[in-house]
Formats: sequence, structure tokens, C-alpha cells
Amino acid sequence: MFAGLAVLHVSAASVHRSQIRIRDPFVLPDPETRTYYIYNTTDWGSPEEQERKAVIVYRSKDLENWETPKPVFEVPENHWARETVWAPEVHRYNGKYYLFVTLTSKDLLPTPPGRPQNRKRGTEILVADHPEGPFRSFANRPHTPEDWMALDGTLFVEDGVPYMVFCHEWIQITDGSMDFVRLTDDLSSAVGTPTKLFHASEAPWTRCRADLGELFEGKRYHASITDGPWFHRTSNGTLLMLWSSYGPAKYATGVAISKSGRLAGPWEQQEEPLWLDDGGHPMLFNTFDGRLVMVLHQPNRRVERAVSSRWKTSARRSGSSAKSRTSTRRAGEREPTSGEPKDLA
Repeated sequence: MFAGLAVLHVSAASVHRSQIRIRDPFVLPDPETRTYYIYNTTDWGSPEEQERKAVIVYRSKDLENWETPKPVFEVPENHWARETVWAPEVHRYNGKYYLFVTLTSKDLLPTPPGRPQNRKRGTEILVADHPEGPFRSFANRPHTPEDWMALDGTLFVEDGVPYMVFCHEWIQITDGSMDFVRLTDDLSSAVGTPTKLFHASEAPWTRCRADLGELFEGKRYHASITDGPWFHRTSNGTLLMLWSSYGPAKYATGVAISKSGRLAGPWEQQEEPLWLDDGGHPMLFNTFDGRLVMVLHQPNRRVERAVSSRWKTSARRSGSSAKSRTSTRRAGEREPTSGEPKDLA
């Protein structure tokens, strides 16, 4: 569906999805205007200008043709982190729009022996009145702990209480984990300390990145990663978490099921990954004609891209596996009606 953006200075009024190169894709459907937004990060600026790190947005009416992007947040020069800008998500909550974005600072953190250099990294939440921004910071700091390497924060609301779920990075703790922290009602800050949900190695489908020959900064590190959490509740109340790590051969996406149906779990990892072939950081959205679509990225190819598929599954409560089938058909294309799996609804 999406293939990603390499060039920003495009004179055309619209861009076809085949021209878009993107990582960590996030699609926000706006039912009031029947507009789809997809968010991306970039170094925004012409060759003559100073490089500016930014979050940008495309918008579309049909998921095929996208207006050329515009910035929704440019990282200020005095911001706490300006090295990398990753994984933007925009959530509508209580009448406002909140940008969750992972930033990396130049500030060094204490580094465990035998690990890569640790740097301050975290997810910050910003706020706007419109999905096109401009988004503004609550404070010049991350919402995740300042002495953690944390990333990929997402919003989860339970019983009217907002939480951020995020990854504690393998670079710092070797066996990456999935954690959550309560947020204030206006999402301006975290409340209390994070709670751990699970470690990457608890999923039987995950593999150590070094065992697959994966290098980081030219070296092999024995580690297991957590990446890109996304939640979906089925019609029978089953709470699923989609998340990514290295699978049997490549970067992959798996599913965990909350045995209690609540955020605190416990989380039961499924035996096999949902997506095996270099695909991760998934998210789900419903099209305006009622189709459930999964979007994920394939970052380890010669040309990185994001792909989408209709996703249907039946998921029973704890003790059973989530049965799923994916289609590589692009959004806007119909699947055959025969042999379709059960709806995930």
C-alpha cells in the first residue's frame, strides 16, 4: 500500500502511494472529514538550509493518492533530543490530538559492560487541536523515564484512564521488554513508575538477533528486541497486542493475548508469528467502508517500504491461539469472498 518518501520537495499536488517510502507507518482515519492521515519522520529542509528534524503528514481520501506532505512538528534547536525522530503516532483523545514520537538525545547514559553505548532516548507526547498540527510540547522532556532507552510509545485507555505502553530497549537491558505507565488526564506527564508486561524472550517465536547474523554498529550482540506495540480488542472482548521482534528468520510480528482481558495481563504469547517475512511495527485501522487493515513496515530491504493487508482472525480467550490469515492485497483491492477467514471485529 505504501512504499515511502525519499524526496520531500515535490512540485506535484499529490503523490501516489507507490512513491512513498516510510518507516513505522501510522494511519489516522478522520471520520468527520473522511480523510486518512499517515505520519512520517524526515530531515525537513532544502540543501541550502540547516537540517531540521520533523514529523510530517500526508492526507488522502482514497488511500491511493496522497497530498504532498507538510510538517506538523519541527524539533526546536533547544529541544532535549534532536538526533533521531522515530515512530510518530497521532491519537484523538478527549477532543484533542496527541502526537507520540520517539526522540534520541546526544546525552550519554551509563552503559552496561559489553553493550552498545547507551544514549538518552524516549517517547514524548505533544498536543494539537487538529490532526495536521502544529503540535506543541507540554515540557522539554520525555514522558518515559529519563535514564531509560525507551521507544515506540502508544496510547491505551482502560476504564477512562490513559496509559502509555512502550518498549524498554535491548541496548540497555539485553532482553527488551514491554512496559506501561499511567498518564495524567491531559497526557501532559507520566504518573508513577512503569510496570513491566513481558520480555521479548517470553515469546516462543522470537530469536536472538545475533543468532540470525544481525549486526548493530558492526558488531553482534546477544539480545532480544521488543518493537512497536499495538492493541486490538475483538468482538468477544479478547484483548490482543501485536508487537515485533526477530523471528525464525527475519524481522517479524507476533500476537500476545491478555488472559485477563486487561492491560496488566498476564500476556500469553502465541507460538507462531503473524507475519514472518521482514515485517514489523504493525498497526490496525478501519477504512470508511468497514474493512480492517493492518499496516507494517519492511525496513531491511534494499528499498524500505510499508505494506498493508486486510486482516481477519478469530481469537478465543486465554488458553487458545489467535488464528489469523493475512493478505498482501493493497488497501482498496477486494479479496475473494470464498474461503475468507472469520472477521476480527
